[in-house]
Formats: sequence, structure tokens, C-alpha cells
Amino acid sequence: MASHWFNPPVYVKTDRPGLRFGVSHVEGASEQLLKWTKKGPKWAYAVSVCRAALAEEVPPQQARKAFEAAAKEEEMFLPPV
Repeated sequence: MASHWFNPPVYVKTDRPGLRFGVSHVEGASEQLLKWTKKGPKWAYAVSVCRAALAEEVPPQQARKAFEAAAKEEEMFLPPV
């Protein structure tokens, strides 16, 4: 099984004010995407790319890029500290 880790992590908001969550692998990105209430076009694309990365059809960095774009679209993205 290939590694699904990516670097650098993508930081997103949590349901607890003041806390952030660093996502550094495809599985974590997939879990976060499913928690979000808004689901725009970049969200749908990120879900698709994460599935492909889990199936080892695309590299984890491609999933990271799609996840970051979705996080920005959904206003969940937080810049690195």
C-alpha cells in the first residue's frame, strides 16, 4: 500500500473556536470534507480526487491541492502559523 501523506499540511477550522486542525494525509482530508456543511464545486472535485488518491490513481499532492482549494471555497482554510 502506498503512502497517502502529503506535505505541508493544510490547516482548517474546527467546530471549536480558536482551534485549528492540520490535515496531512488523504484520509484526513476525506474525513474533513464529509464534515463540512457547504459543498460547492471545488468540494465535489476534492472528494473525487481524494477517492482517486486512495485508489492510488493520482498522487497525494494532487489531493492536497484539491483539498486546499475546497477549504478556501468553503471558508474553512486557515493559513499556516
